[in-house]
This record gives sequence, structure tokens and C-alpha cells, in this order.
Amino acid sequence: MPDPEDGLSQVETMAGPTRAPETAAPGRRIGPYEVLRELGRGGMGAVYLAGRADEQYEKVVAIKVVQAGHETEEMLRRFRQERQILAGLDHQNIAKLLDGGTTREGLPYFVMDYVEGEPVDRYCSRHALSLKQRLTLFQTVCAAVAHAHRNLIVHRDIKPSNILVTAGGVPKLLDFGIAKLLPTEPSADTTATGTLFAFTPAYASPEQVRGERVTTATDVYSLGVVLYELLTGRSPYRVKSQGSVEVLKAICDQEPDRPSTTVAREQGRAGTAAPTERTRKRLRGDLDSIVLKALRKEPHQRYASVDALSEDIQHHLDGRPVAARKGTFSYRTGKFVRRHWVGVSAALLVLVAIVGGAVLATYGLVRARRAEAEALHQAAKATAINQFLQDTLFSAQPHLGQGRETKVIDALAAAVPRIDTAFRDQPEIRAAVQHTIGRSYADLGMLAEAEPLLQQSLATRRQLLGSNHVDVAESLHGMAALAFHKGDFKTAESLYREALEVDRRALGPDSMEVGAILNDLAMTLEEGKGDYDGAQPLLEESLAIKRAHLGPRDADLAQSLNNLGMLHYRKKDYAKAEPLFREALALNREVRGDDNADVSAGLNNLGLLLRARGDYRGAADLHRQAVEIDRRVFGPVHTEVGGALNNLAVDLQKAGDLQEAEARLRESLALYKEAYPQGHIQIPTTESLLGGCLTDMKRYPEAEPLLTSSYAVILKQFGPDHPRTLAARGRVIGLYEAWGKPQKAAAYRPTGGRQP
Repeated sequence: MPDPEDGLSQVETMAGPTRAPETAAPGRRIGPYEVLRELGRGGMGAVYLAGRADEQYEKVVAIKVVQAGHETEEMLRRFRQERQILAGLDHQNIAKLLDGGTTREGLPYFVMDYVEGEPVDRYCSRHALSLKQRLTLFQTVCAAVAHAHRNLIVHRDIKPSNILVTAGGVPKLLDFGIAKLLPTEPSADTTATGTLFAFTPAYASPEQVRGERVTTATDVYSLGVVLYELLTGRSPYRVKSQGSVEVLKAICDQEPDRPSTTVAREQGRAGTAAPTERTRKRLRGDLDSIVLKALRKEPHQRYASVDALSEDIQHHLDGRPVAARKGTFSYRTGKFVRRHWVGVSAALLVLVAIVGGAVLATYGLVRARRAEAEALHQAAKATAINQFLQDTLFSAQPHLGQGRETKVIDALAAAVPRIDTAFRDQPEIRAAVQHTIGRSYADLGMLAEAEPLLQQSLATRRQLLGSNHVDVAESLHGMAALAFHKGDFKTAESLYREALEVDRRALGPDSMEVGAILNDLAMTLEEGKGDYDGAQPLLEESLAIKRAHLGPRDADLAQSLNNLGMLHYRKKDYAKAEPLFREALALNREVRGDDNADVSAGLNNLGLLLRARGDYRGAADLHRQAVEIDRRVFGPVHTEVGGALNNLAVDLQKAGDLQEAEARLRESLALYKEAYPQGHIQIPTTESLLGGCLTDMKRYPEAEPLLTSSYAVILKQFGPDHPRTLAARGRVIGLYEAWGKPQKAAAYRPTGGRQP
């Protein structure tokens, strides 16, 4: 267990004008946790360091509790909203919500990951990170903010102290206490005196200061301030004091200096530890433009999204033109020459010797201009889509919806009827928006809502772009995933294969898009056909592509490692499965933290391996951990919870704990019936497991209808030789043999005497 006294916590920077009475002194219990010490207090709550105290497992956490005496209706509403916002976020660079409840005094609390680290600016300075290392670290922060935006959440208080970097160099975004799914009225964010703000003045955007509409562009601005400080060590604004009034006036009225100018000014000051001349030169040009674009006073003139800001930084790192600078011919040419100086030098020699080389140069320039035009076209599409989603977010304000909290599904439902009107004369963008919202519905398990949007997107893209365009492949991939989740594996396989061929032709055989489709196609062959031999080379190719693109420590590798390990497990090659499972689990824990869906998947897989080796108690321990993680991550009604419950139930059944096994299976079955449409294959699969458990309990009349009806459905879906069919048939035969009805058992034995 890490020493909680080492390093900083996510709340030690909090401060408040008054101290409320002690809510939880050291040694006090809050739920299953024991308070170790207070970490800090803010305007809304006190935060404590605590340790798990129920002997289930060891874990140090941070617990946030509404301060006693501050539990006004508005304060409680904001507290509950922060808890709900955190529950909807699952990202390796965002501190996670673990638990929640009410103290004995009736005060609400929630439990978060305890992050040991230091503010990002201090970390960069103390470790003397290079310019490139700072930019790469900042891009990781951008990915976390972009994840929040995709979940329709605006943070509104991004600053270095809310970005802690662990000893391993992993940044964590913290404190969603004033984050909003929607903008609030200005009066809700200020006091009558104007001395307290629901934001930090030095990092607030002009629209926050003026009480205007807040969108994702607000977070882009705050990220711009953070980036400015990481690159220069100074604030963007020159003020004589850090008083709120002067700072806020500068934010609204003063244009920030270019970062390179600030660095040059610091170099001229005697006795300062200023950046080097080399740093000033690196900042001048691209990085100056990137930072100042993020800091534009007008929200619509900033980057259209956090992803766009991060992408422009990547363009700079790759030596490509950045969107923040004017695309003059000399600028683009200079970038090209610096990236390809060897090739350019050779081309010049050829031009001197061979006049015909001019033809090749012209052809290359035409191709470059075509590529640039396509990039601009894609950027324009992304901007239009982002603005539409921002407008949708704003239009669904609580005061327009009778005061209720707006959820992601509400915002999606509000967006759908606006699509045709908003993009009446832009069918390509309309199709992209339909695809984005359709995939969002599918990820939420709302398959009926997803299907028409994905179908319309595919039809439009085929009509406009032909059959061999990457956008068509994207739509095919979305439709294939939908079919997979519906249990229609035959359709899913066909669509995946079509998408794979399009992307191989358009993007090449080693692109990440190809790697993703190979993975999903392999899973379809496994689930739909039990075709392990067909799936294995696809998974191995997908893993090789990811390793080449991502490097050895990227968490996205873990999915492929887990999937390949599961294939070997199903082939009963446990020696090959175990190292893959363990590598995936260790990687996910290192990068994503303990409470993560991918960690749960790794625990599930290792549990299956222990079960196969006869260690039923050990398997049950792992699967029980997986159930708890999935409940915290996904909520109580989610298919991932159902899968973990099924695994736990089988362990318990094999260990002889039949009553608990039955309870877990009935819980899972009820969950699946709520989450899936009628007829989904997971429902009869779970009914078959329940029937097998009832057989072991000698409750044969109850088991019979469950086993026979589920077997008929599984047989029709998968055919006679699929592993699921064989397992379901074996349970029916086992029932009749245990019940003393050998003739009925014989009726289910396959012709030729082969036992299931």
C-alpha cells in the first residue's frame, strides 16, 4: 500500500474562508472506510484521506463530504451533480468515483481515487522536462478533457492544481465540483459581493468572467492558459497584482504576449532562471500561434474542440503545418522541406541533371495540394459537427426542461430531430453527425435508437462517396458492431469483412483502423461460430499492428492481449492464455488504475483460468472483485455486470455454494432482461446456467423448462456444433440423467454417439 503521507493529494490546494465543525476526525468511519486525516476544505465540502476498513481489501481513498452547516438545497444539488458527473466518466487520466453514500449525520459523501502527485506545472519544473515532453504530457491532459466533453461535461476549472501528475508521470484530471452538463445562470456562480467565484480567476475564460454562455470552448481557453505557463513559466497576462479585479479585467481586455516574447523578456531579467534561447526559438512560430489561438477572446475563434488543439500540437511535433498559422505556400513548403530534407536534396540534384524531373515535382505538388484540401475538408466537417453538438448541449438547459438535470441521453434525444434541419444542404456532415450519435446510443446499450441513425448514415455515405471511402468503412464498422450487440453474428461478420476490405485499400494493411476491425471480426468469429482457428490469425495481426503504432506501454494494447488470451483459453491452451491475461491486467492497472472496466475484464479472465484449473474459491474471489468494479463503473443495470455475475455464479456452483449461485444467476437474468431486447441470446444463455444450478439443487421440475427452452433457442442461433450449443445440450442431458429419465436424456444425444 502506498504511504499516504508522501506527495500531494488532489485536494491539498483547497482553501476556504471559514472552518466548519469537524465532520470526521481521524479514526471515524465513513461507510466501509476509516478516516486517516483531513486533506482540505473548499467552498462545497471537506475532503479526507481514508483507508478501507472492512477487511475486504486494502485501498487508500479520498472521501468528499458536504461540510456540516453548509448543507443548503443548492449546495446539496451541486454536490450530487458532481457525484453524478464523476459516475459518468471512465478515463485513465481522470480521478475515478469509487463509491458514495450518506454519513451517520445524514451528510452525503462520495469516495474517489486518492491521487498522489504534484501539480503539472511543478512536476514539469522539478523534473526539468523538455519542451517536447511538456507538450506530450499536455496532450494526455487534453485527452482527458476531450473524454469529458464527449460525455457532454464542461469542467470549467482547469488549472495546474487540478491536474496532478503521479510519480510515474501519469497526469490525472481532478475536481469536477463546478463542472456542468449545461451552462448555469451567471448569478449561480457569484456572490453578492463578487469576491467568491465558481471558477479560478487566473484560468477563467472571458465568457466566464462576463457571465456569458459557457461551452467546451471555455475549457479550450483554460487549457491554453495552462499550456502558456508550461511553456514559459509565466501567466499570459501582465498585471501589477494578482487581485481578482485586475486579473479579470486583463482577461477581458488585454491581449496576451506571444510565448516567445515572454521568454525573451524573462531572459533579459538578471538573476532569473529563464528558459534558454533555444527554447525561445522553438516557441516562435507554430507554438506561439497554437497558444494564442486557444486564448482568443471570442470562443468561436478558438479551436473547435480540445481534440483539434491536441492535433495541432501533434502536427507541430511531426513537422507538419498547423491550423493555427496561415497556410501560405512558403510556410507549407518550408514545413515539407524540413520533414523531407533528404528527399528534397536528392530531388534538386535530379532536377539539375534531368529537366523531366519538373514533371514529377508538379505531380507531387498536385498530390500534396489534394491531400491538403482533403485535410481542410475534414477539419471543416469536424468543426461543424462540434458546433452542432455544443448547440445541442446549450439548447437542453435545465430551465428549458422544467428544471431537471439533463443527462447524456436527453441531449442525444434533443439532437436527433435537429439533424435534418441543421444540415439540410450538407448531407456529408449530416451523415457524420448521424453516425456519431448512433454510436453513442449503441455504447449506451440503446440499440433500437442507434439503428436508424447508423443505417441512414451508411446509405448517405454510400450514395455520396461510393463504396471505397473511409467514411463508408466507418459506417460499416458501426453497423457491424450494432449487429454484434444484437446477437446477429452472421450480419456482423459480413459487414466487418466489407469494412476491412475498404480500409485496407484506402489506408493500407497496417493502419490502426484495420487493426480495430481485425479485432472485432475475430471476436465475431469466436462468438458467432466458435471458429477459434479463424479468429487467431486476425487477433495476432491486430495485436502486431497495435504494438507497431502504440508502443509497449499503451493501455489500448490490453484489449488485444485479453482477446488473444481468451481465444487460447477457449482452446484450452492455458499455458499461452495466462501470460497474455497477466500482461493485460498489469498494463491496465498501471495506466488506468484499479477501478476500471478493463481491470475488471482482466480479473474475469484470470478467474476463468483458475476455474479451469479447479481453483473455484480463487476464481470466485477474482470474479467477486470484478462484479464490484463493474457496478461502480457501469452502474447496477449493465450487461458487463451481468457477465461478471454469471462468472461468479458458476464458480460458486462448482464450489458447492448453490444458494448464492442461484441468487447471482437470477440477479443476472433480471438485469439482462432489462438491458437487452426480448430474444437476445444472452437471456437463454443465462437461463441455461440457472437451469444447471437448479439441477444440482435437485429442483428438477423448475430446471426442465429453463433448460429445454433455452437449448432450443441456442441451437437455432448457433447450430449444433457451437460450444454454447454443446454446453446447453449437456445441461439438458445432465438434468434427465439426474432425474432418472434416461429415455429423455437419450433423445438429446447427438446421432453417432458423440457426447456433448
